[in-house]
Amino acid sequence: MKRVIFLFAILSAFTWQVNSQEIAENAIGLRFGESDGFGPEINYQRHLGENNRLELGLAFHSDKYWDAIKLLGIYQWVWNIDGGFNWYAGPGAGVGLVNYDLKDDDYPFNDRYDDSEAFAFITGDIGIEYNFDFPLIISLDLRPQINLGYRDDLSYDVGLGARYQF
Repeated sequence: MKRVIFLFAILSAFTWQVNSQEIAENAIGLRFGESDGFGPEINYQRHLGENNRLELGLAFHSDKYWDAIKLLGIYQWVWNIDGGFNWYAGPGAGVGLVNYDLKDDDYPFNDRYDDSEAFAFITGDIGIEYNFDFPLIISLDLRPQINLGYRDDLSYDVGLGARYQF
């Protein structure tokens, strides 16, 4: 956790040195991530200012013993590296619902454990993206996530995204 906070502090300290670029007014697409289970995320980005945007996502994750759905929002700063190549970072938060489906062999205290649990989380995002000359953005990012109420731990979500900009 200290590393994540340190990384965001360094990013914030160097923002004044970075050139701004054009950010699409809107972008919608899919992000495929892996955080304790592979799953897609329906993703929307909205331009807010010269070099920042809001990203909203509805993610579905699945594993052998559970399924989860998450709704999240992330505020991002975007910096241009060269041409259409950018990097971005920012803080966020969200809520989710996890549904467990464990059989007797998996959960030895009950004959069957079938339950749902709501949770909240705090997240961050750091990644790179490429804006093509046609309306497509591809991205690769890392999202550390602190879960509150669901396992109370830190997890990492690595994702690959493709969005249509308009």
